[in-house]
Amino acid sequence: MSPSETDAGTGPDASSADCIFCAIVAGTIPSRQVYADEAAVAFLDINGWHRGHTLVIPRRHVADLVSGEPTLPAIAPAIDAVARLLKDRLAPDGFNVLSSAGPVAGQTVFHAHVHVIPRYADQPGFTHLVDPSEVPAAELDAVWAEITGGTA
Repeated sequence: MSPSETDAGTGPDASSADCIFCAIVAGTIPSRQVYADEAAVAFLDINGWHRGHTLVIPRRHVADLVSGEPTLPAIAPAIDAVARLLKDRLAPDGFNVLSSAGPVAGQTVFHAHVHVIPRYADQPGFTHLVDPSEVPAAELDAVWAEITGGTA
């Protein structure tokens, strides 16, 4: 399943009832979860741009990081923990950490999320940041097992 702007739960006015990320938090849609705490859940992006591309999302539904009550302070510890976990397990050469707010910024799933993207020396810089192709399930499974030790 690949979220797009035409999917339920992805429009700017999406509610938690039809939000794909809320369903992941609830466990009704499977994910390759790599981290969770009381405020956030993190899982591999099925359309990851680089090996280990992970999304960190708040457990509560909020459209983006600049709408409603501040969300970034609550999920910042999870972002930090995920980046350190990926650094330890995947040994990338660098990271990009980013979030988009609103359709004009490129947001396509309207539940706040932060991309933690490991970067590797063979594809440096912004010109090599985005590769929008879907990641094969076997590759996601292999990366998930490497990060988590194969445990849920």
